[in-house]
Amino acid sequence: MAINFDKALGIHQYTLGVRSRRTEILASNISNADTPNYKAKDINFKDALNAAKSGTGISLNRTDNYHNAGFSSSMAQNGLLFRASNQPDTGDGNSVDLEVERNLFMKNSLEYQASLDFLNSKISGLRTAIKGQ
Repeated sequence: MAINFDKALGIHQYTLGVRSRRTEILASNISNADTPNYKAKDINFKDALNAAKSGTGISLNRTDNYHNAGFSSSMAQNGLLFRASNQPDTGDGNSVDLEVERNLFMKNSLEYQASLDFLNSKISGLRTAIKGQ
């Protein structure tokens, strides 16, 4: 009997990728806190997760029929948004609020770890079932 990994692993296989991408975006915001005219970015987690689950993205053109079909999951297609600033403009046009970004980064890190723990638990269960213990 074949194992259906989508059913066995649940949503956690997709949340890891989305949370990982969100970590990159939030880290970019933090590192650009002093960059003039930099606008804080984030993703709509729900939309990005739905796109990851459905496998939607951009199909790449092939120049020859022997080339493999290319596929890219673009964040522009998956809910990359600019965050509205909740602090007054300091004159440099930067919309990054370091406290907000750090809090979101920490929350996202904890949620990433939770998804990783759930996925690890599912894999351990599968391993036990395969071994027949």
